[in-house]
Amino acid sequence: MSVWDDVVGQEATITILRQAVKAAGEIVTAGTGLGVEADPGAGEAIAVSGGMTHAWLITGPPGSGRSTAARAFAAALQCLQGGCGVCHACQTALSGAHADVSLVATEHVQLRVDDVRPLIQLAQRSPSEGRWRVIVIEDADRLNDSSGNVLLKAVEEPPPRTVWLLCAPSADDVLTTIRSRCRRLGLRIPPVDAVADLLVRRDGADPAIAAFAARSAQSHIGLARRLALDESARIRRREVLKLPSTLRSVGAAVLAAGQLVEVCAEESKSRTTERDATEKSALLRSLGAEGLSTLPPAVRTQVRQLEENQKRRATRAQRDVLDRSLIDLLSLYRDVLVLQLGTGGPESGIDLVNAEMAELIQAEARASTATSTLRRMEAIGVARERIEANVSPLLALESLMVQLRPAA
Repeated sequence: MSVWDDVVGQEATITILRQAVKAAGEIVTAGTGLGVEADPGAGEAIAVSGGMTHAWLITGPPGSGRSTAARAFAAALQCLQGGCGVCHACQTALSGAHADVSLVATEHVQLRVDDVRPLIQLAQRSPSEGRWRVIVIEDADRLNDSSGNVLLKAVEEPPPRTVWLLCAPSADDVLTTIRSRCRRLGLRIPPVDAVADLLVRRDGADPAIAAFAARSAQSHIGLARRLALDESARIRRREVLKLPSTLRSVGAAVLAAGQLVEVCAEESKSRTTERDATEKSALLRSLGAEGLSTLPPAVRTQVRQLEENQKRRATRAQRDVLDRSLIDLLSLYRDVLVLQLGTGGPESGIDLVNAEMAELIQAEARASTATSTLRRMEAIGVARERIEANVSPLLALESLMVQLRPAA
């Protein structure tokens, strides 16, 4: 067993991180800290000693396991054996319970200054029980200019035993000033069979369902896990893939857009409603206001702030669900294009993502051209960008569904 067991399909990355862990252990043994040298790749001064640096930027496509790799690295840095996976340090670091490992993630649209400022103070403290103080920011791409500039000072002047692990889809998603001070580590999309094996081994999924989930999620580990374990998620995905076959008129397209927005809103609400209620109840209980019919002004202020945070989280959740649905549609048209170009099949090594819906895909391929399929894929990309830019989801999807209609 090892902390690296769940970092699937990333052998080259694991080798680099193991070397860094070994160098970090030598630093601890010597009783020194990280020195500061010039990084020839970034052209900036970063803390570096052997293979170990004070700040890492771990990038990779969604679902490639960025956060998993960061947590495994954090655990290995605390472990006396370099990541055995069974000791107290490894177990607590992986679960987020280690006193010197801080896991920072957000369900809001952005990481704000108020989210980052406590991390700056935390970074200045020496490790209390572990070998290093490790701060993992799982959504570094959500830093805005203000919060990024606040973080920059801490990354520029690191204490000798503090390590920053920043995760983002790509280096371009992170402020230039921050990424230039980090050692970059890129992850690749893991193979489908590796993801399926992980679902069977770690989550006890049925092998056939695990293989379907890994393929349908296009190796996105988190989404594959949900598809493998949640039948309702599989049903919702199948219904989304059937939408293009119902778009026979402008009216039908508008109705389909409304249905998709409603389904995604319900799914995101189901994810957040129970948690919102629990958080509000816990807040009222901690303030001694539970059961009061009229809340004091100070309590009302805190409740209002909590509700605003929950509203931002709900917005982010709905966007994420909508975006996942659009990616599912994109995979459908990708399969259609594969058939239209005659590049699919076992001999070519290019398989259908949605092989279980081959009949629908073949019908769509016969009824359209490769050019029209490419236009539809481009329209889906535009819709994703509009939703991310705060365009009304309903308006963005209505426009999209009209463009996805079959040609007259």
